[in-house]
Amino acid sequence: MAQSIAPPSTGAPTAVPAPLPVKAILPWAVFFGLLTLIALYFVGAEQGATSVFAGTGVHEWVHDGRHLLGFPCH
Repeated sequence: MAQSIAPPSTGAPTAVPAPLPVKAILPWAVFFGLLTLIALYFVGAEQGATSVFAGTGVHEWVHDGRHLLGFPCH
């Protein structure tokens, strides 16, 4: 015999989350999206013909991250 268990009614108002307007979120979403793309570029493509910085310094800094994310590097 199943019984339904209902929370006790205290008469207190329930908390309702305030709506967040898209205008407040959009600049932060764009900012973090650009940061993500920049990080992905440095981990995945900063070497060779599209290199922004000369040498292998950036490659050495992100070398383990390349392998972790599945990018071939050698």
